[in-house]
Amino acid sequence: MDLLQQARTEIDAIDAQMATLFERRMRAVADVARYKAQTGKPVFDAVREAAVLDKNTARLQDEALRPYYRTFLQEAMAVSRAYQRAMLGRDTAAYQGVQGAWSHIALRRLFPFSRTLSFATWGEVFDAVQNGDAEFGVLPFENSNAGDVSTVLDLLYTHPGLIVARMCDLPIRQDLLGVPGASLAGVRTVISHPQALAQSSVFLQQHGLATQAWSNTADAARHIAELNDPSVAAIASAETADLYGLKILAAGVNADGDNTTRFIVIERADEAPVMTGEGQRLALLFTARHEPGQLAAVLDQIGARGFNMECIKSRPLPHVPFEYYFYVQLVCPAGSTRADCEALLDTLRTDCSTLRLVGAFTLDTAEK
Repeated sequence: MDLLQQARTEIDAIDAQMATLFERRMRAVADVARYKAQTGKPVFDAVREAAVLDKNTARLQDEALRPYYRTFLQEAMAVSRAYQRAMLGRDTAAYQGVQGAWSHIALRRLFPFSRTLSFATWGEVFDAVQNGDAEFGVLPFENSNAGDVSTVLDLLYTHPGLIVARMCDLPIRQDLLGVPGASLAGVRTVISHPQALAQSSVFLQQHGLATQAWSNTADAARHIAELNDPSVAAIASAETADLYGLKILAAGVNADGDNTTRFIVIERADEAPVMTGEGQRLALLFTARHEPGQLAAVLDQIGARGFNMECIKSRPLPHVPFEYYFYVQLVCPAGSTRADCEALLDTLRTDCSTLRLVGAFTLDTAEK
């Protein structure tokens, strides 16, 4: 038996043991879910999970393997949370759009086991989460090319009962999709969302293709599948091609290969966001007193305490002409603790008219 076969035999034996241990672990997870059902405790406990990760990662003698084992544990915990939510009936996630839309793609990658609810508008997603019809909502927050999704930020401001539970980045690759039997040479017209058409303008001009704006990329793909005309194609995702039985005529037609959309996951604020410090991002909404230097004083306090301000956004205050609220996203410095985060917020309250912590989370990726 050669080395490769020996290694595979050993892995097979370990996997058999892990299957047994997995079932044992999930039975214990089910007990946890039953306890949480009785006590009303949330499924996710950030402080507890951080402590478990640190404790178990430290058990490895091979330091080189520790980051890999930490990721392994994080995935195991994500599966456990999904199972608990399913048992508790707290596994419904809402999004705006139709199947195959980028929000739907992000949702399926973040919550692969969840039931889904589709809504026509972002406001309806917020309302569904606030009313308890959905446990989570997945919404676009910012695009690396197009900038903020200001409507979503305004909805976050006007829904104080909701918080940002997670934030993740999803790279956007747009493909040219056609019906089976179609070819790029035979395409005459391309339909898609105006933004997708704009991002693919170089490709479209090079091939002399006419365009038609559509409500969204996924619905454009659905339309050409129903039309069944090889001269008409859509710009949408590869996932959408699979969904509607289309073929990819040209891959990656959007000119900017670094196009990324940042999504947020919202949930009800049954408890305040849990700050743990290092490794987290803090999302704050605040208003400053309408006096000289007040905004600068807030920003100075953030920098003085070592928190990196990743972004700042300003938006008009509802029903207050020409006054504004601000959104800032901070990166907790290395070595910082929950106490450091709380001290920062206490300090900021002296310089802010209003201050709301709307999220304490890590930044993930929604890539496959």
